[in-house]
Amino acid sequence: MRPKKTRWVKCEPGERSFRPKGVPVKDLEDIFLTLDEFEAVRLADYEQLTQVQAAKQMKVHRSTISRILTAAHKKIADAFVNKKSIKVQGGCCKFTRR
Repeated sequence: MRPKKTRWVKCEPGERSFRPKGVPVKDLEDIFLTLDEFEAVRLADYEQLTQVQAAKQMKVHRSTISRILTAAHKKIADAFVNKKSIKVQGGCCKFTRR
C-alpha cells in the first residue's frame, strides 16, 4: 500500500470533542475524525470552497479531497444518527501558518 501524502492543515482544532446532550459519557461511543477530515469539512462546507480550491490549500489531489470528505461526512452522519461523540485527532498532517 502506498504511504499517505502529507496534508496541510491551517486550522488547529485543539482539543475538540462534540457529544450529544443528555447522554451519559459512559454510554457514548466515540467517532474519531482525523485532522485532515476536519480541515476538508471546514474548507468545503464551512468556507464553501470548491474541492479543487480545498485540494490546493491542503496540497493534495482533488480526488483525495473527495475521498476525505466522503469519509468525514459518513462519520459525522453516523455520530448524529446514532448519538455518538465526535473527537478530532490524528491524521498525517502538517500545519501551515495563517
